Amino acid sequence: MIDKSGFQNPDIFTRVFQELFPRLMHYLEMEETRELTGLGITPGQVNALLILFMHDDLTMGELSAEIYLAESAATRLVDRLVKLNLVKRKGDDKDRRIVRVYLTSYGRQLASLVFQRRSRRFTNMAEQMSLEERDMLITSVKAVLRVFEHYEKKEPNNNKSKKTKD
Repeated sequence: MIDKSGFQNPDIFTRVFQELFPRLMHYLEMEETRELTGLGITPGQVNALLILFMHDDLTMGELSAEIYLAESAATRLVDRLVKLNLVKRKGDDKDRRIVRVYLTSYGRQLASLVFQRRSRRFTNMAEQMSLEERDMLITSVKAVLRVFEHYEKKEPNNNKSKKTKD
């Protein structure tokens, strides 16, 4: 293990992070595969379901922003979720131009199952860490997200950088 004072040098930090990143991605992908086993939905679809589970009654624009997809790609994703009877669309009562997306009861059950599986996994992980490690992990993940969001805002044509496929 490298002495933490070595991380003052960005090259050392970069090298260590480059070594850790593939391992981290391996475990995250493995867990995601376990989480979705037998459910018949894709990771992109489950992300949309979980966003709606936590924030029901979103407009298509709000949902597309939350799942980091262009609106056209989010619309196609929602089309597939509608066909699977996981979500439904409804026009806004106040503005007919706005379409809102809701979970069906089946969609809510499926999202709840995935949410419970994920919660169990994170609880098990937390139980294997000290309080200091948990705090450092949350602080670090927030820092990484902050940097990514900063990069995203700096990109020209930011909306075009959104994925157009799910």
